[in-house]
Amino acid sequence: MSNLWDLSRLQPVLDSVLDGDTIPAMFWNAVALRGDTVWFREKDLGIWRSWTWKQVAEGVREIAGGLMSLGLAPGETVSVLSNTVPEWVLSDLAVLSCGGVSNGIYPTDASNQVHYLCEDSATRVLFVEDDEQLDKGLEVRARLPLLKKIIVFDMEGLRELNDPGVISLDALRALGRAYNAERPGELEQRVKACRPQDLAILVYTSGTTGKPKGAMHTHASLTYAVRGFNTVTPRHEHDECMCFLPLCHIAERVGGEYFALYTGAKLNFVENPDTVPENVREIAPTVFGAVPRVWEKFYSAVVISLKEGTWLQQTVYAWSIGVGQRIADLVLAGQPPVPASLKLKFRLACWLTLNNVRKMIGIHRARFLVTGAAPISPELIKWYLALGVPMLEVWGMTETCGTSTGMTSNRIKLGSIGPAASYNQVRIDPDTGEIQVKGPNVFAGYLNLPEKTAEAFTADGWLRTGDVGAVDGEGYFRITDRMKDIIITAGGKNITPSELENELKFSPYITDAVVIGDKLPYLTVIIMIDQENVEKFAQDNDVPFSNYASLTRAPQVQDLIQGVIDGVNKKFARVEQIKKFFLLDKQLTAEDEELTPTMKLKRKLVHAKYAEQIEAMYRS
Repeated sequence: MSNLWDLSRLQPVLDSVLDGDTIPAMFWNAVALRGDTVWFREKDLGIWRSWTWKQVAEGVREIAGGLMSLGLAPGETVSVLSNTVPEWVLSDLAVLSCGGVSNGIYPTDASNQVHYLCEDSATRVLFVEDDEQLDKGLEVRARLPLLKKIIVFDMEGLRELNDPGVISLDALRALGRAYNAERPGELEQRVKACRPQDLAILVYTSGTTGKPKGAMHTHASLTYAVRGFNTVTPRHEHDECMCFLPLCHIAERVGGEYFALYTGAKLNFVENPDTVPENVREIAPTVFGAVPRVWEKFYSAVVISLKEGTWLQQTVYAWSIGVGQRIADLVLAGQPPVPASLKLKFRLACWLTLNNVRKMIGIHRARFLVTGAAPISPELIKWYLALGVPMLEVWGMTETCGTSTGMTSNRIKLGSIGPAASYNQVRIDPDTGEIQVKGPNVFAGYLNLPEKTAEAFTADGWLRTGDVGAVDGEGYFRITDRMKDIIITAGGKNITPSELENELKFSPYITDAVVIGDKLPYLTVIIMIDQENVEKFAQDNDVPFSNYASLTRAPQVQDLIQGVIDGVNKKFARVEQIKKFFLLDKQLTAEDEELTPTMKLKRKLVHAKYAEQIEAMYRS
């Protein structure tokens, strides 16, 4: 039974729960405090394996000893090129415990990007996940004179490798055990020598407008941020969390790893990105943060599943979700308590349908959900509320160490990113409408780029976020768009493309969309379809297709998407309506240049790469 109308379980934690003014100090204090309790879980050969804090600490100590035996000095950089696995976190904490700087590289990055990131960061040691990632490191090693060693997590297929510049993680840990035995107090001395103002991590921006920039965060900004997070999206030692987003992204690195380190929440590592839906159901997280793409996929799965149900199942669901929507409307209007009669109906709705829907997704134990990193449809947030699980939208960026504003649990406003978090200031520039941030959580600048760093701040020291927004009388902020993304049509009408795009992505048949129309007579859109759901539509309706490209060209699929667009157009003024569309005929992945590592279409690149198709939509 959900407590949708009782949000007391979401109250912020204002007291500090763990001492430490650097990440390594905080980690080793956590180990002393929590010792034999479980921190990690990972699925290995079909079985979930647990790691206690002591076991994690043993791995961190040995890896740190191994790095010191290789000559890693305080202030030197180590990079990690891997998917999200426990060894990523062990290596990260080991580097920081040595006084080093930790940098993450997306596993989807090509070898030339690996070279640039290692060269720019002056990487001395490179951790890689497996043979695939090792190949990238070996390809660029000759051009990285500072690189001393490559460490491989998983040596499967590499047992016969004989390269003095490459060793396994197990071999590094063996070196570490020997080194720590010879110098038993050195690691503790390194940890104590870390200062809050020291550089801790580099997080490279996605590089949609040029080469990636290395955002620098100190230990002070990281520890300050994770303490602040507990006042926005509180966690505790009994919480179960998912660890599946890229750890080189600010969201999982700080909002996942370091926040869990601070609160003691358990981190459950998924097997791989493709098993996330299955693993969510197994883990049943109590707090679940994800990007909008994940929430959209879960919703789509439910909608498609319902279409296969009987008339009775569809009718019962419609009644049940309708009851949930009525409660959601009251909560969103700030009008609890919910009448007793409606509570009784909701109990019945949960028993009939909604409990099963939550279990189908894996959110039946969730106290709340968190969404961020990209815009989300307000209707999607309301749907999860109707299921009985509050969804809190947060907003921030790499440069603000993650969350800067967050929806409050006692007053949820659709279309808003909430008020400023208590630990930083947020304002709207009166001249440009830009959202700007100031606080100890703001980054120290871009590595090797003093001019770009200067450009990122106003004369009075506020960070320029590049997001345009507004704030209401209650202090709730709303993003209207990115400054560089606002469309001004040939007729002079200002259009916010993200509003249209969010409405389109609410459809189970659309994964992403880019609205076109700047300095043009009308709006058009480039759409990436949801392959799984559209294929099922085609199979159910006897639509012939041989591959993804032919699927996008099928007249019935074109009509399906036109129907979605027609429905969205009804919600907007005539000048804001989409006149034509084009379906991408290639299924994109994070390895394609059109997508960021967080699976968002790069607007400028899409404009350039599909210029011919865009021109064709305006030719007539």
